[in-house]
Amino acid sequence: MQDDPADPFHDHDHAHCAAAVLARAESQTRAEGVRLTPVRRRALEILLESHRAMGAYEVLERLSAEGFGKQPPVAYRALDFLVEQGLAHRVQRLNAYAACLSAERDHSPAFLICRGCEQVAEADSAQLRAALTDLAASAGFGIERSTVELLGLCARCREAGL
Repeated sequence: MQDDPADPFHDHDHAHCAAAVLARAESQTRAEGVRLTPVRRRALEILLESHRAMGAYEVLERLSAEGFGKQPPVAYRALDFLVEQGLAHRVQRLNAYAACLSAERDHSPAFLICRGCEQVAEADSAQLRAALTDLAASAGFGIERSTVELLGLCARCREAGL
């Protein structure tokens, strides 16, 4: 069994993976003096239930069913907070959100998005980030933010012939 939480395409201890992210969220928000309110925590737990990106309305449905409110701002505010704190990422291609599985507060992952099973893996992209920084610098450009999203099929979906 592989135990790399950033690789949901392979077997790993998902309960441990989710618990580690929640522990980091609690510690980080306390250290930074911001509140991980019950709705924010629950939104993160919902994102952690599977390794796929979820739309805000899907998160809202779950929050609403659990008594956290039915209005879209409930989910959007919680998700925006998680993104601002580096606890979740917005996956533009899917117009959705995924829990951040990295132990690093500020990083620039590349997202591997399986169009078959809709799982999303967060891959370390340090070499790619360095190459992009060099490319931009050669043009006199300073990158402030970048998002890399790769769409394809995971090994299981390829083997299934999707």
